[in-house]
Amino acid sequence: MLTTALPRRGVALLVVVSAIAAVLFGLLAAPASAQEDDEGGTKSLREQLDEAASKYQDAKAELDASEKRELKLLVKLEGAEEEREELVDEIQIVAAAAYRTGRVGAFTALINANSPDAFLERVVAVDMIAKRDAEKLERFRELTEQIEAQQAELAEEIAVQEKEVNKLDEAKDQAEAALFAIGGGASGSFEAFPAEDAEPASRNSDGSFSAESCSEPDPTTSGCLTPRMLHAYNEAQIFGFTRYTSCYRGGGTFGEHPIGRACDFAASPNGFGGAAFGSDKTYGDRLASFFVHNADALGVQYVIWYREVWFPGRGWSIYGGSGGDAASAHTNHVHVSIR
Repeated sequence: MLTTALPRRGVALLVVVSAIAAVLFGLLAAPASAQEDDEGGTKSLREQLDEAASKYQDAKAELDASEKRELKLLVKLEGAEEEREELVDEIQIVAAAAYRTGRVGAFTALINANSPDAFLERVVAVDMIAKRDAEKLERFRELTEQIEAQQAELAEEIAVQEKEVNKLDEAKDQAEAALFAIGGGASGSFEAFPAEDAEPASRNSDGSFSAESCSEPDPTTSGCLTPRMLHAYNEAQIFGFTRYTSCYRGGGTFGEHPIGRACDFAASPNGFGGAAFGSDKTYGDRLASFFVHNADALGVQYVIWYREVWFPGRGWSIYGGSGGDAASAHTNHVHVSIR
């Protein structure tokens, strides 16, 4: 079982995503209707899936970014606290010595000088001691203010993370409402192959994905793809998944193919046919594993392959399909939808 890595609050994410993934199962396995697309499910459920997936990925991106900021703050805070502790030790040593021996005042030190040169030397020494003590106390004050500011920033990051978890709770409520109407799903048993790291798709500075239109020529049809879908397709090609592929498919009113966000990768070298077996099945397994392994990097929304569906954070679930043929069951091709 292969899942994406979750942040520190991964338990909360897993609960939410499990519900969303169950919606995906119901969506794809729903009975055929007048509004059903060629990937299964109704328009209403498809829209809910897209919205829930977007909420999950946006919240996960913000949680990841917040945890990175939190880690940097913790490192800075630890360094400041260590420096302040060292200063406290030094100040305590000086204070203890002064208590035991009595501090020699500047006036006493100066009048005890027995020559003009000694007097000048003692003036310099007294000034250096005073300056050193003042600098230590000033640095102690600066470190204290710095630590308090960093603690406040940490509190703000925790508030950001709690806000994102609340967004996930909203997605959970939405998913559970849809799930109640269509029923649930069971975990699948897909066994992943090892996969290499793909080149990540471009993200915004905050780690989120920008909305994209179907603006790039589709190399597999006369249609178009989003830049992120084209990037995912090209990455698959680079790693040797070069068998017949069809991406853009017009004519539908919903789903990812008509908007350039999905591709179907045939398991057979000669195109879509019957259910894959032998080396063709292995090819499909490896390709599905590649997209799952690189889901976060490429912005994968979900993967369908051989009667199973994978959703970020949830893993694989059984997929029934809306028909008995290889295309409906996705036993002859790997379907990949990109955010």
